[in-house]
Amino acid sequence: MGSPRVWAIVLAGGEGARLLPLTRYLTGDNCPKQFCALHGPRTLLGQTLARIAPLVPPERTVVVGMEAHAEHLRRDVPGSVPYTLVQPANKGTGPAVLWPAHWISRHDREAIVAIFPSDHFVLQERALMAHVARAVGIVRECPETVVLLGMDPDGPEEDYGWIEPGEALPGISGCFRVRGFWEKPTAERARTFFRFRFLWNSLIVVARADALNGLGRAYLPKVDARLARLEAFAGTQHEAWAFRQAYAWMRPASFSRDVLARGAEPLVVLPVYGVLWSDWGTPERVVRTLRRIRASPAWDAWIQGSRVPDADGGAAVATRPAAGSPEGDR
Repeated sequence: MGSPRVWAIVLAGGEGARLLPLTRYLTGDNCPKQFCALHGPRTLLGQTLARIAPLVPPERTVVVGMEAHAEHLRRDVPGSVPYTLVQPANKGTGPAVLWPAHWISRHDREAIVAIFPSDHFVLQERALMAHVARAVGIVRECPETVVLLGMDPDGPEEDYGWIEPGEALPGISGCFRVRGFWEKPTAERARTFFRFRFLWNSLIVVARADALNGLGRAYLPKVDARLARLEAFAGTQHEAWAFRQAYAWMRPASFSRDVLARGAEPLVVLPVYGVLWSDWGTPERVVRTLRRIRASPAWDAWIQGSRVPDADGGAAVATRPAAGSPEGDR
């Protein structure tokens, strides 16, 4: 048996509600942020697909979107990416991760999967992908392991998930067990986490597809059961009906809050240093990141009119690169 192949799941189903004041200005409508070009000529989804292509070929890349965004998906997903899984409703990142994990398992039983949100800003893209490649190597060595990329924080961010690294993983330099996981802590806790150099959860996860499905069975059993039953309808005339029924009865679930925060046993964290990274969830975070890299977007007039505060924070950048950390650029 050959080495397991690497697949990618690209999460592109969010509404981007908090960023709508900016995206409305740019597009004139309620276009979700992942389909907007906030910095440079490519949309955030387009940047994500280009970023991961050197590691995961387009034919093994699965984009997960929403039926309501079908027109945007047709425009932004190139023909070289053949698999777009369209959800009939937004049920959160839990089903958005577990459905493609089930789908990939049916097509490739030994698959290793890398999960990428489509709303991240990354400056040193090669360095980030070098860490993802290292995570793939860790999963090849330890198939039961689920590797999270933890970003080195530069402030007490309350809107991110935080990871407390534990003991070093035996035999694998620079990788740590997950001692604790907190999703969107209070301001006081965030200050404590920052002081003790916890890491930000990027939601970039690398694991075998069967390991992800195992987490689903353990922590979201009802969601997992509904998705597992879809296999019986695959390729039949009832497949679309079964899929809609499954989603109609699902409760929303967060992969970070309902799975990662509860499933510490197989989780390890790989710290990422030397990478300017931000989850572009709010206009303030976008503006702060662009000011940090001294970029002047075409929509700079909107910044002045909206009175977005000029303050540091909102992006992760290494201040103490680890020995041997890969350096990279765009």
